[in-house]
Amino acid sequence: MADYGSGDGWERQVLEKLASAALVEQRRARRWGIFFKLLGFGYLFVLLFIGLGWMGQKDGALDGKHTAVVTLEGEISGSSAASAENVISGLQEAFEDSNTQGVIIRINSPGGSPVQAGYIFDEIRRLRSKYPDIPVYAVVEDVCASGGYYVAAAADKIFVDKASIIGSIGVLMDGFGFTGTLEKLGIERRLMTAGSNKGFLDPFSPLPPDQKAYAETMLEEIHQQFIKVVREGRGTRLKDSPEIFSGLIWTGARSIELGLADDFGSVDSVARDVVKAEKTVDFTRQESLADRIAKRVGASFASTLAGLPGRGVSLR
Repeated sequence: MADYGSGDGWERQVLEKLASAALVEQRRARRWGIFFKLLGFGYLFVLLFIGLGWMGQKDGALDGKHTAVVTLEGEISGSSAASAENVISGLQEAFEDSNTQGVIIRINSPGGSPVQAGYIFDEIRRLRSKYPDIPVYAVVEDVCASGGYYVAAAADKIFVDKASIIGSIGVLMDGFGFTGTLEKLGIERRLMTAGSNKGFLDPFSPLPPDQKAYAETMLEEIHQQFIKVVREGRGTRLKDSPEIFSGLIWTGARSIELGLADDFGSVDSVARDVVKAEKTVDFTRQESLADRIAKRVGASFASTLAGLPGRGVSLR
């Protein structure tokens, strides 16, 4: 007779082994799933730390004598990386470091806000007076125009490349005039103000001669402030040429001839040959993602409340 009992025992053992193997595989898959999830969360936390600026920001060790570098890059405005707050923060930290032998402001900027540029200029002068043994040099890369040059004028010396773009010492207020456009489109403009000049430079209204004259007077006043800063900063090195303050731009080579710059040089060559401290440490403040978002939202909100026309006055 056939032994059915032994067959049932064999099948049961196989099923138990299969079930056990399946459980082991499930546990293994669960552990790997947890591992990859933790790895993903760790990666996200690293990105978050970098974005919020919680990780180290300086290039180079702080031990030993060095040349401090602070970069001014792009448009100068309260909501950009080249804001006075960011640049001044880097400058203050650079001057306060006991191993700093000299400070280089690396500039690559077309200009921007005269107020922000003025803040930076004044702080450079203050720090230079507080730390008389630490020289300040401006090193121009591609562009140092308008508000960028406003800042550079505070340095002890300005170094350029022969092909750098320098100058644009002037002031502008840009915008558009759409007078008649709404009428052609069948749209009625309803502008109500309290104050005869509250609609100053409204792009959809005709430009009254008195408002134009007032705007030109204001621009000329700011231009004279700019000229005064450049004359104070450059002193007798500045050549007597009316074109210098006309808003024209020049190459780095020509800027040396006009006294707008002193010599050719890069960050490395100035650190090595002028400051005599070849090692450089970057003190440029790196804005966190949270800072950038907050600034942009704040600037947009303030602009909306103020109802200012266009982009306002600019050293560009």
